[in-house]
Amino acid sequence: MKISIGADHAGYAMKAELIAVAEKLGHTVSDVGTFEPDKPDDYPDYAALVAADIRSGKAERGILVCGSGVGVSVAANKFKGIRAGLCHDHYSAHQGVEHDDMNVLVLGARIIGPMMAQDAVEAYLSATFSKEARHLRRLEKVKGIEESEFR
Repeated sequence: MKISIGADHAGYAMKAELIAVAEKLGHTVSDVGTFEPDKPDDYPDYAALVAADIRSGKAERGILVCGSGVGVSVAANKFKGIRAGLCHDHYSAHQGVEHDDMNVLVLGARIIGPMMAQDAVEAYLSATFSKEARHLRRLEKVKGIEESEFR
């Protein structure tokens, strides 16, 4: 699978670790930055880059990392077609894909440890949307909200 990954300065170190995890699992990773961890930057810029990769088809899924995960999650969910979830555990990471067709995993580098982050990424990347009727119905409602807001 093609993965786009981005992080601000607070998520830089974790991003590097997660790229290695995804590549070890056989995924192709596009790193959209940051490439300068000592230079303060703005997390919405990386949300925009990952969202653009997904929306263009360059990536099938994304991973975003900032200090808490909250800011970049809020920013990512402003883009049409992006369903970003802040997940700091195994269950949420796979369940978000299976039930909600989550296409961006968000992590807070100051909140979650490296082993749990790796586990969450593995769970996220191995999960598939269930396409059960109840999940399809709910996803269509979410898409309907998105359509009405983007008019």
